[in-house]
Parts: sequence; structure tokens; C-alpha cells
Amino acid sequence: MPKVVYTEEFRRTAVELVAGEMSQKQVCADMGCSKSALQSWVRAAKLEEHGIEPAKDAEESREQAKMLRRIRELEQENKVLREAAAYLSQANLKLGGASPK
Repeated sequence: MPKVVYTEEFRRTAVELVAGEMSQKQVCADMGCSKSALQSWVRAAKLEEHGIEPAKDAEESREQAKMLRRIRELEQENKVLREAAAYLSQANLKLGGASPK
């Protein structure tokens, strides 16, 4: 079976559809690409988004996958902290917010 070569525009469109909340399964069905190819494009786009050049060898690729997981964890932690800070500042306003001297 010959290897299919997709254009950069095709790949970018597929990644944008996934980023737009469309399921990978649906994008693969609509665009006629394999799920593994789409996952690879999405992973590469996430790495490039964070300024990381996608790896060519397997060991470096595993390290990058770990980095992406850690980045995702940190982003979630930051989101929780921002929401907690917003909640606490609103609660302080509702209580009168008089600061002790």
C-alpha cells in the first residue's frame, strides 16, 4: 500500500477541526485520513504551539509527550487558581471587604 502524502494545508485544516471541538473519529471519516496520522498532526501542532520542535526519534517523542501532559496539568492548575482567586475576591466584596488596619 503506497504512503499517502497530505499537503500542509490539509493537515492544518484537520487540526483546526479537532481544535474546534469536532471528534477525531469524525474528522478522519470526513477527510479520509487515518486516526494515527491525525493524532500525530494534532500532537505536532500542540508542541509547536508551545514553541517545541516535534521530535523525529521515538525516545524524544516520548519525552515530548510527557512535557505535553505536564503542560496540560499546569494549565489546569492555573485555571483552578484563577477561578479560586476570582471567587474569593467576589466573596470578600460581598462581605463588605473592610480590610484590617
